[in-house]
Amino acid sequence: MEHPLSDSKAGLPGLPVLLLGGFVTLFDLFVVNVAVPVIQQQFNASFAGVGLIIAGYELAFGILLIAGGRLGDRYGRRRMFSYGMLAFALTSTLCGFAGSLWMLIVARFLQGAAAALLFPQIYALLRVLYGEDQRRRAFARLGMTLGLAAICGQVLGGFIIEANILGSSWRMIFLINLPIGVLAVMAARRIPESRLAQAQRLDVKGLLLAAGGLLLLLFPLLEGPSRHWPWWILPMTLVAMGLLGWFIQWERHLARHSGDAVLDPALFRQGHFARGTAIVLVIYSTASSFFLCFALLLQTGMGLTPFQAGSLFAPASAAFMLASFLAPGWVQRRGNSVLAGGVAIYAGGMLLLVVQVLMGKVFDAPLQLLPGLVILGFGQALSMTPLLNWVLGLAKEHQAGMAAGLVSTVQQVGGALGIAASGMFFVPLLAGGAERQHYARAFAGAMGYNLLAMLIALGLLLYTHYQLSRGD
Repeated sequence: MEHPLSDSKAGLPGLPVLLLGGFVTLFDLFVVNVAVPVIQQQFNASFAGVGLIIAGYELAFGILLIAGGRLGDRYGRRRMFSYGMLAFALTSTLCGFAGSLWMLIVARFLQGAAAALLFPQIYALLRVLYGEDQRRRAFARLGMTLGLAAICGQVLGGFIIEANILGSSWRMIFLINLPIGVLAVMAARRIPESRLAQAQRLDVKGLLLAAGGLLLLLFPLLEGPSRHWPWWILPMTLVAMGLLGWFIQWERHLARHSGDAVLDPALFRQGHFARGTAIVLVIYSTASSFFLCFALLLQTGMGLTPFQAGSLFAPASAAFMLASFLAPGWVQRRGNSVLAGGVAIYAGGMLLLVVQVLMGKVFDAPLQLLPGLVILGFGQALSMTPLLNWVLGLAKEHQAGMAAGLVSTVQQVGGALGIAASGMFFVPLLAGGAERQHYARAFAGAMGYNLLAMLIALGLLLYTHYQLSRGD
Protein backbone atom coordinates (compact mmCIF):
# COMPACT_ATOMS: atom_id res chain seq x y z
CA MET A 1 0.00 0.00 0.00
CA GLU A 2 1.05 3.60 -0.58
CA HIS A 3 0.57 6.30 2.04
CA PRO A 4 1.38 9.87 0.93
CA LEU A 5 2.64 12.21 3.61
CA SER A 6 -0.23 14.67 3.64
CA ASP A 7 1.07 17.07 6.29
CA SER A 8 2.39 20.06 4.36
CA LYS A 9 4.47 21.07 7.42
CA ALA A 10 6.36 17.80 7.37
CA GLY A 11 8.76 19.09 4.76
CA LEU A 12 9.89 17.04 1.80
CA PRO A 13 11.71 14.02 3.24
CA GLY A 14 14.16 12.37 0.90
CA LEU A 15 13.74 15.04 -1.79
CA PRO A 16 17.42 16.10 -2.04
CA VAL A 17 18.63 12.59 -2.82
CA LEU A 18 15.83 12.06 -5.37
CA LEU A 19 16.73 15.35 -7.06
CA LEU A 20 20.37 14.27 -7.10
CA GLY A 21 19.36 11.09 -8.94
CA GLY A 22 17.53 13.14 -11.56
CA PHE A 23 20.45 15.55 -11.84
CA VAL A 24 23.12 12.93 -12.59
CA THR A 25 21.06 11.11 -15.24
CA LEU A 26 20.44 14.29 -17.22
CA PHE A 27 23.89 15.74 -16.51
CA ASP A 28 25.51 12.67 -18.09
CA LEU A 29 23.30 13.04 -21.16
CA PHE A 30 24.43 16.64 -21.76
CA VAL A 31 28.02 16.54 -20.51
CA VAL A 32 29.05 14.12 -23.25
CA ASN A 33 28.21 16.75 -25.88
CA VAL A 34 31.19 18.88 -24.91
CA ALA A 35 33.38 15.81 -24.42
CA VAL A 36 32.67 14.17 -27.79
CA PRO A 37 35.24 16.14 -29.85
CA VAL A 38 37.99 15.33 -27.32
CA ILE A 39 36.98 11.66 -27.24
CA GLN A 40 36.84 11.56 -31.03
CA GLN A 41 40.38 12.93 -31.26
CA GLN A 42 41.80 10.54 -28.66
CA PHE A 43 40.30 7.41 -30.21
CA ASN A 44 40.45 8.64 -33.82
CA ALA A 45 36.74 7.84 -33.97
CA SER A 46 34.26 8.29 -36.80
CA PHE A 47 30.96 10.16 -36.51
CA ALA A 48 29.26 6.76 -36.10
CA GLY A 49 31.52 5.92 -33.17
CA VAL A 50 30.92 9.13 -31.23
CA GLY A 51 27.26 9.03 -32.25
CA LEU A 52 26.92 5.65 -30.53
CA ILE A 53 28.39 7.11 -27.33
CA ILE A 54 25.34 9.39 -27.11
CA ALA A 55 22.73 7.29 -28.92
CA GLY A 56 23.65 4.14 -27.00
CA TYR A 57 22.90 5.84 -23.68
CA GLU A 58 19.60 7.21 -25.00
CA LEU A 59 18.56 3.92 -26.59
CA ALA A 60 19.19 1.81 -23.49
CA PHE A 61 17.61 4.47 -21.29
CA GLY A 62 14.50 4.69 -23.47
CA ILE A 63 13.92 0.98 -24.08
CA LEU A 64 14.32 -0.02 -20.43
CA LEU A 65 12.41 2.87 -18.80
CA ILE A 66 9.13 0.96 -18.58
CA ALA A 67 10.92 -2.13 -17.28
CA GLY A 68 12.62 -0.02 -14.61
CA GLY A 69 9.28 1.34 -13.49
CA ARG A 70 7.77 -2.14 -13.24
CA LEU A 71 10.72 -3.44 -11.23
CA GLY A 72 10.19 -0.58 -8.77
CA ASP A 73 6.47 -1.29 -8.52
CA ARG A 74 7.12 -4.99 -7.83
CA TYR A 75 10.29 -5.02 -5.68
CA GLY A 76 10.24 -1.57 -4.07
CA ARG A 77 10.94 1.87 -5.49
CA ARG A 78 13.50 2.86 -2.86
CA ARG A 79 15.35 -0.43 -3.36
CA MET A 80 15.43 -0.03 -7.14
CA PHE A 81 16.46 3.62 -6.77
CA SER A 82 19.42 2.51 -4.65
CA TYR A 83 20.34 -0.32 -7.03
CA GLY A 84 19.99 2.02 -9.99
CA MET A 85 22.15 4.71 -8.40
CA LEU A 86 24.84 2.19 -7.48
CA ALA A 87 24.75 0.68 -10.98
CA PHE A 88 24.95 4.18 -12.48
CA ALA A 89 28.03 4.97 -10.38
CA LEU A 90 29.74 1.70 -11.34
CA THR A 91 28.96 1.97 -15.06
CA SER A 92 30.13 5.60 -14.99
CA THR A 93 33.41 4.32 -13.60
CA LEU A 94 33.60 1.84 -16.49
CA CYS A 95 33.13 4.78 -18.88
CA GLY A 96 35.90 6.70 -17.14
CA PHE A 97 38.39 3.81 -17.41
CA ALA A 98 37.43 2.72 -20.95
CA GLY A 99 40.60 1.92 -22.88
CA SER A 100 39.02 1.88 -26.33
CA LEU A 101 36.12 3.42 -28.19
CA TRP A 102 34.11 0.19 -28.16
CA MET A 103 34.65 -0.27 -24.43
CA LEU A 104 33.28 3.24 -23.93
CA ILE A 105 30.27 2.57 -26.18
CA VAL A 106 29.41 -0.64 -24.28
CA ALA A 107 29.86 1.15 -20.95
CA ARG A 108 27.52 3.91 -22.12
CA PHE A 109 24.86 1.34 -23.04
CA LEU A 110 25.19 -0.10 -19.52
CA GLN A 111 25.07 3.39 -18.02
CA GLY A 112 21.85 4.10 -19.93
CA ALA A 113 20.37 0.85 -18.60
CA ALA A 114 21.28 1.90 -15.05
CA ALA A 115 19.65 5.29 -15.64
CA ALA A 116 16.49 3.49 -16.80
CA LEU A 117 16.37 1.61 -13.49
CA LEU A 118 17.04 4.77 -11.48
CA PHE A 119 14.96 7.47 -13.14
CA PRO A 120 11.39 6.02 -13.03
CA GLN A 121 11.68 5.56 -9.27
CA ILE A 122 12.13 9.32 -8.85
CA TYR A 123 8.75 10.13 -10.41
CA ALA A 124 7.05 7.22 -8.63
CA LEU A 125 8.45 8.15 -5.20
CA LEU A 126 7.56 11.83 -5.64
CA ARG A 127 4.03 10.74 -6.51
CA VAL A 128 3.48 8.38 -3.58
CA LEU A 129 5.50 9.92 -0.72
CA TYR A 130 4.00 13.40 -0.66
CA GLY A 131 0.59 14.98 -0.35
CA GLU A 132 -0.86 17.17 -3.09
CA ASP A 133 0.76 20.45 -2.00
CA GLN A 134 4.10 18.81 -1.32
CA ARG A 135 3.96 16.97 -4.64
CA ARG A 136 3.45 20.20 -6.56
CA ARG A 137 6.50 21.77 -4.89
CA ALA A 138 8.57 18.60 -5.36
CA PHE A 139 7.88 18.36 -9.08
CA ALA A 140 8.59 22.07 -9.52
CA ARG A 141 11.98 21.57 -7.87
CA LEU A 142 12.62 18.52 -10.03
CA GLY A 143 11.97 20.59 -13.16
CA MET A 144 14.40 23.25 -11.97
CA THR A 145 16.97 20.57 -11.13
CA LEU A 146 16.77 18.98 -14.57
CA GLY A 147 17.14 22.38 -16.23
CA LEU A 148 20.16 23.12 -14.04
CA ALA A 149 21.63 19.73 -14.96
CA ALA A 150 21.42 20.63 -18.66
CA ILE A 151 23.32 23.88 -18.08
CA CYS A 152 25.91 22.31 -15.78
CA GLY A 153 26.40 19.46 -18.21
CA GLN A 154 27.61 21.95 -20.79
CA VAL A 155 29.49 24.54 -18.69
CA LEU A 156 30.78 22.48 -15.74
CA GLY A 157 31.53 19.57 -18.06
CA GLY A 158 33.64 21.80 -20.27
CA PHE A 159 35.46 23.19 -17.22
CA ILE A 160 36.22 19.70 -15.84
CA ILE A 161 37.59 18.51 -19.20
CA GLU A 162 39.73 21.61 -19.65
CA ALA A 163 41.00 21.47 -16.04
CA ASN A 164 42.45 18.03 -16.87
CA ILE A 165 42.33 16.94 -13.22
CA LEU A 166 45.17 14.48 -12.50
CA GLY A 167 45.67 14.19 -16.27
CA SER A 168 42.22 12.62 -16.64
CA SER A 169 40.94 14.88 -19.47
CA TRP A 170 37.36 13.81 -20.34
CA ARG A 171 37.39 10.79 -18.04
CA MET A 172 36.68 12.83 -14.90
CA ILE A 173 33.17 13.74 -16.13
CA PHE A 174 32.31 10.08 -15.55
CA LEU A 175 34.52 9.30 -12.56
CA ILE A 176 32.93 11.99 -10.38
CA ASN A 177 29.74 9.92 -10.39
CA LEU A 178 31.31 7.22 -8.19
CA PRO A 179 31.52 9.20 -4.91
CA ILE A 180 28.22 10.93 -5.71
CA GLY A 181 26.52 7.58 -6.26
CA VAL A 182 27.89 6.05 -3.05
CA LEU A 183 26.73 9.04 -0.98
CA ALA A 184 23.30 8.94 -2.64
CA VAL A 185 22.86 5.23 -1.90
CA MET A 186 23.70 5.85 1.77
CA ALA A 187 21.28 8.79 1.98
CA ALA A 188 18.51 6.83 0.23
CA ARG A 189 18.15 4.55 3.25
CA ARG A 190 16.08 7.30 4.91
CA ILE A 191 13.47 7.27 2.12
CA PRO A 192 10.31 5.28 2.99
CA GLU A 193 9.82 2.16 0.89
CA SER A 194 6.81 1.79 -1.40
CA ARG A 195 5.60 -0.83 -3.85
CA LEU A 196 2.42 -2.04 -5.53
CA ALA A 197 0.69 -5.08 -4.09
CA GLN A 198 -0.12 -6.41 -7.57
CA ALA A 199 2.44 -5.00 -9.97
CA GLN A 200 2.62 -6.00 -13.61
CA ARG A 201 5.14 -8.66 -14.58
CA LEU A 202 8.22 -7.82 -16.59
CA ASP A 203 7.85 -8.53 -20.32
CA VAL A 204 11.37 -9.84 -20.94
CA LYS A 205 10.65 -11.21 -24.41
CA GLY A 206 9.10 -7.92 -25.54
CA LEU A 207 12.05 -5.95 -24.21
CA LEU A 208 14.57 -8.17 -25.99
CA LEU A 209 12.67 -7.93 -29.29
CA ALA A 210 12.37 -4.14 -29.06
CA ALA A 211 16.01 -3.69 -28.02
CA GLY A 212 17.31 -5.99 -30.75
CA GLY A 213 15.17 -4.40 -33.44
CA LEU A 214 16.05 -0.81 -32.55
CA LEU A 215 19.76 -1.56 -32.14
CA LEU A 216 19.93 -3.34 -35.51
CA LEU A 217 18.08 -0.40 -37.06
CA LEU A 218 20.30 2.25 -35.46
CA PHE A 219 23.68 0.65 -36.16
CA PRO A 220 23.47 0.48 -39.98
CA LEU A 221 22.07 4.01 -40.15
CA LEU A 222 25.08 5.27 -38.20
CA GLU A 223 27.73 3.14 -39.89
CA GLY A 224 26.35 3.30 -43.44
CA PRO A 225 27.50 6.82 -44.47
CA SER A 226 31.10 6.41 -43.31
CA ARG A 227 31.41 2.90 -44.87
CA HIS A 228 29.76 3.92 -48.17
CA TRP A 229 26.69 1.76 -47.49
CA PRO A 230 28.15 -1.80 -47.64
CA TRP A 231 26.05 -4.81 -48.63
CA TRP A 232 25.20 -5.89 -45.08
CA ILE A 233 23.23 -2.69 -44.37
CA LEU A 234 20.09 -3.92 -46.17
CA PRO A 235 19.85 -7.42 -44.58
CA MET A 236 20.55 -5.98 -41.13
CA THR A 237 17.81 -3.41 -41.63
CA LEU A 238 15.39 -6.11 -42.80
CA VAL A 239 16.18 -8.21 -39.72
CA ALA A 240 15.55 -5.11 -37.57
CA MET A 241 12.16 -4.54 -39.18
CA GLY A 242 11.33 -8.23 -38.69
CA LEU A 243 12.16 -8.08 -34.98
CA LEU A 244 10.11 -4.92 -34.52
CA GLY A 245 7.18 -6.55 -36.34
CA TRP A 246 7.52 -9.61 -34.08
CA PHE A 247 7.55 -7.25 -31.09
CA ILE A 248 4.23 -5.69 -32.17
CA GLN A 249 2.66 -9.14 -32.65
CA TRP A 250 3.91 -10.30 -29.25
CA GLU A 251 2.58 -7.18 -27.50
CA ARG A 252 -0.79 -7.64 -29.20
CA HIS A 253 -0.87 -11.23 -27.87
CA LEU A 254 0.00 -10.12 -24.32
CA ALA A 255 -2.54 -7.30 -24.37
CA ARG A 256 -5.28 -9.81 -25.24
CA HIS A 257 -4.31 -12.51 -22.73
CA SER A 258 -2.33 -11.29 -19.72
CA GLY A 259 -2.40 -7.49 -19.58
CA ASP A 260 1.36 -7.37 -18.92
CA ALA A 261 2.29 -5.92 -22.32
CA VAL A 262 4.92 -3.18 -22.42
CA LEU A 263 2.95 -1.64 -25.26
CA ASP A 264 -0.68 -2.17 -26.18
CA PRO A 265 -0.91 -1.74 -29.99
CA ALA A 266 -4.49 -0.51 -29.45
CA LEU A 267 -2.92 2.81 -28.42
CA PHE A 268 -1.96 3.41 -32.04
CA ARG A 269 -5.52 2.88 -33.20
CA GLN A 270 -6.35 6.13 -31.43
CA GLY A 271 -5.57 8.44 -34.34
CA HIS A 272 -4.88 11.59 -32.33
CA PHE A 273 -2.56 9.82 -29.87
CA ALA A 274 -0.70 8.06 -32.69
CA ARG A 275 -0.05 11.41 -34.40
CA GLY A 276 0.95 12.95 -31.07
CA THR A 277 3.48 10.17 -30.51
CA ALA A 278 4.87 10.76 -34.02
CA ILE A 279 5.26 14.47 -33.18
CA VAL A 280 7.20 13.58 -30.01
CA LEU A 281 9.44 11.27 -32.06
CA VAL A 282 10.34 13.84 -34.73
CA ILE A 283 10.69 16.80 -32.34
CA TYR A 284 12.95 14.93 -29.94
CA SER A 285 14.97 13.54 -32.84
CA THR A 286 16.25 17.07 -33.44
CA ALA A 287 17.74 17.76 -30.00
CA SER A 288 20.62 15.30 -29.57
CA SER A 289 21.57 15.55 -33.24
CA PHE A 290 21.84 19.33 -32.94
CA PHE A 291 23.99 19.23 -29.81
CA LEU A 292 26.33 16.60 -31.27
CA CYS A 293 26.83 18.31 -34.63
CA PHE A 294 27.11 21.76 -33.06
CA ALA A 295 29.71 20.54 -30.54
CA LEU A 296 31.82 19.12 -33.39
CA LEU A 297 31.44 22.39 -35.30
CA LEU A 298 32.48 24.54 -32.33
CA GLN A 299 35.44 22.52 -31.11
CA THR A 300 36.80 20.74 -34.18
CA GLY A 301 35.66 23.20 -36.83
CA MET A 302 36.11 26.50 -34.96
CA GLY A 303 38.84 25.43 -32.54
CA LEU A 304 37.03 26.39 -29.32
CA THR A 305 38.02 24.68 -26.08
CA PRO A 306 35.47 22.45 -24.27
CA PHE A 307 34.83 25.16 -21.68
CA GLN A 308 34.35 27.85 -24.32
CA ALA A 309 31.97 25.61 -26.26
CA GLY A 310 30.03 24.68 -23.12
CA SER A 311 29.73 28.31 -22.06
CA LEU A 312 28.35 29.18 -25.49
CA PHE A 313 25.62 26.59 -24.97
CA ALA A 314 24.65 28.05 -21.57
CA PRO A 315 22.46 30.97 -22.81
CA ALA A 316 20.40 28.53 -24.88
CA SER A 317 19.86 26.39 -21.77
CA ALA A 318 18.90 29.49 -19.76
CA ALA A 319 16.38 30.46 -22.47
CA PHE A 320 15.04 26.90 -22.33
CA MET A 321 14.47 27.18 -18.58
CA LEU A 322 12.74 30.56 -18.96
CA ALA A 323 10.38 29.28 -21.66
CA SER A 324 9.69 26.13 -19.63
CA PHE A 325 8.58 28.37 -16.77
CA LEU A 326 6.37 30.53 -19.01
CA ALA A 327 4.90 27.77 -21.20
CA PRO A 328 2.22 26.37 -18.83
CA GLY A 329 0.65 29.80 -18.30
CA TRP A 330 0.75 30.61 -22.01
CA VAL A 331 -0.87 27.30 -22.90
CA GLN A 332 -3.59 27.88 -20.30
CA ARG A 333 -4.40 31.30 -21.79
CA ARG A 334 -3.83 30.68 -25.49
CA GLY A 335 -4.31 26.96 -25.92
CA ASN A 336 -2.11 24.50 -27.74
CA SER A 337 -1.36 26.95 -30.54
CA VAL A 338 1.63 27.77 -28.31
CA LEU A 339 3.07 24.42 -29.37
CA ALA A 340 2.96 25.31 -33.06
CA GLY A 341 4.46 28.72 -32.31
CA GLY A 342 7.23 27.05 -30.32
CA VAL A 343 8.11 24.76 -33.24
CA ALA A 344 8.24 27.78 -35.58
CA ILE A 345 10.53 29.70 -33.18
CA TYR A 346 12.72 26.61 -32.70
CA ALA A 347 13.07 26.24 -36.48
CA GLY A 348 13.74 29.97 -36.86
CA GLY A 349 16.61 29.88 -34.37
CA MET A 350 18.14 26.85 -36.08
CA LEU A 351 17.79 28.41 -39.53
CA LEU A 352 19.52 31.57 -38.28
CA LEU A 353 22.44 29.49 -36.99
CA VAL A 354 22.72 27.62 -40.29
CA VAL A 355 22.81 30.89 -42.27
CA GLN A 356 25.43 32.38 -39.94
CA VAL A 357 27.64 29.30 -40.18
CA LEU A 358 27.41 29.18 -43.97
CA MET A 359 28.31 32.89 -44.20
CA GLY A 360 31.49 32.08 -42.25
CA LYS A 361 31.90 35.19 -40.10
CA VAL A 362 31.10 33.31 -36.89
CA PHE A 363 34.27 31.24 -37.25
CA ASP A 364 36.22 34.32 -36.17
CA ALA A 365 33.51 35.73 -33.88
CA PRO A 366 31.62 32.81 -32.24
CA LEU A 367 29.68 35.13 -29.92
CA GLN A 368 27.62 36.18 -32.94
CA LEU A 369 25.91 32.78 -32.58
CA LEU A 370 24.31 33.77 -29.27
CA PRO A 371 21.07 35.31 -30.66
CA GLY A 372 20.34 32.20 -32.71
CA LEU A 373 21.11 29.94 -29.75
CA VAL A 374 18.81 31.90 -27.43
CA ILE A 375 15.97 31.83 -29.97
CA LEU A 376 16.54 28.10 -30.50
CA GLY A 377 16.52 27.32 -26.77
CA PHE A 378 13.38 29.37 -26.18
CA GLY A 379 11.51 27.76 -29.06
CA GLN A 380 12.73 24.30 -28.12
CA ALA A 381 11.18 24.62 -24.65
CA LEU A 382 7.90 26.04 -25.99
CA SER A 383 7.60 23.08 -28.34
CA MET A 384 8.82 20.37 -25.96
CA THR A 385 7.65 21.32 -22.46
CA PRO A 386 3.86 21.44 -23.11
CA LEU A 387 4.03 18.73 -25.79
CA LEU A 388 4.21 15.73 -23.48
CA ASN A 389 1.23 16.81 -21.37
CA TRP A 390 -0.81 17.48 -24.52
CA VAL A 391 0.01 14.11 -26.08
CA LEU A 392 -0.81 12.22 -22.87
CA GLY A 393 -4.17 13.97 -22.83
CA LEU A 394 -4.94 12.39 -26.21
CA ALA A 395 -4.85 8.85 -24.74
CA LYS A 396 -7.82 7.22 -23.05
CA GLU A 397 -7.83 7.53 -19.27
CA HIS A 398 -7.48 3.80 -18.55
CA GLN A 399 -4.34 3.70 -20.73
CA ALA A 400 -2.70 6.77 -19.16
CA GLY A 401 0.08 4.82 -17.42
CA MET A 402 1.09 2.87 -20.52
CA ALA A 403 0.85 6.02 -22.65
CA ALA A 404 3.20 7.88 -20.27
CA GLY A 405 5.74 5.07 -20.45
CA LEU A 406 5.52 4.96 -24.23
CA VAL A 407 5.96 8.72 -24.62
CA SER A 408 8.99 8.71 -22.31
CA THR A 409 10.52 5.89 -24.34
CA VAL A 410 9.81 7.65 -27.64
CA GLN A 411 11.63 10.75 -26.36
CA GLN A 412 14.86 8.83 -25.85
CA VAL A 413 14.57 6.60 -28.92
CA GLY A 414 13.81 9.67 -31.03
CA GLY A 415 17.04 11.28 -29.84
CA ALA A 416 19.05 8.19 -30.80
CA LEU A 417 17.46 7.88 -34.25
CA GLY A 418 17.93 11.61 -34.86
CA ILE A 419 21.69 11.23 -34.43
CA ALA A 420 21.67 8.47 -37.03
CA ALA A 421 19.51 10.48 -39.45
CA SER A 422 21.60 13.67 -39.19
CA GLY A 423 24.80 11.65 -39.63
CA MET A 424 23.56 10.55 -43.06
CA PHE A 425 24.03 14.18 -44.12
CA PHE A 426 26.91 15.27 -41.84
CA VAL A 427 29.36 12.49 -42.75
CA PRO A 428 29.28 12.72 -46.59
CA LEU A 429 29.52 16.52 -46.53
CA LEU A 430 32.57 16.39 -44.25
CA ALA A 431 34.31 13.74 -46.35
CA GLY A 432 36.05 16.30 -48.54
CA GLY A 433 38.25 17.59 -45.72
CA ALA A 434 38.36 19.09 -42.23
CA GLU A 435 38.57 22.77 -43.21
CA ARG A 436 36.11 25.36 -41.96
CA GLN A 437 33.97 25.32 -45.07
CA HIS A 438 33.57 21.55 -44.87
CA TYR A 439 32.38 21.73 -41.25
CA ALA A 440 30.03 24.56 -42.22
CA ARG A 441 28.48 22.48 -45.02
CA ALA A 442 28.32 19.34 -42.85
CA PHE A 443 26.55 21.19 -40.05
CA ALA A 444 24.13 22.85 -42.47
CA GLY A 445 23.37 19.49 -44.11
CA ALA A 446 22.69 17.80 -40.79
CA MET A 447 20.44 20.66 -39.69
CA GLY A 448 18.59 20.26 -42.98
CA TYR A 449 17.26 17.00 -41.55
CA ASN A 450 16.28 18.77 -38.32
CA LEU A 451 14.44 21.53 -40.18
CA LEU A 452 12.59 18.93 -42.24
CA ALA A 453 11.64 17.08 -39.04
CA MET A 454 10.29 20.30 -37.53
CA LEU A 455 8.29 21.03 -40.68
CA ILE A 456 6.72 17.56 -40.42
CA ALA A 457 5.97 18.11 -36.72
CA LEU A 458 4.38 21.48 -37.45
CA GLY A 459 2.18 19.96 -40.16
CA LEU A 460 1.07 17.13 -37.84
CA LEU A 461 0.37 19.60 -35.04
CA LEU A 462 -1.78 21.86 -37.21
CA TYR A 463 -3.67 18.90 -38.70
CA THR A 464 -4.36 17.42 -35.26
CA HIS A 465 -5.55 20.79 -33.92
CA TYR A 466 -7.85 21.08 -36.90
CA GLN A 467 -9.26 17.59 -36.32
CA LEU A 468 -9.80 18.26 -32.61
CA SER A 469 -11.50 21.59 -33.31
CA ARG A 470 -13.99 19.76 -35.52
CA GLY A 471 -14.62 17.21 -32.79
CA ASP A 472 -13.30 14.29 -34.88
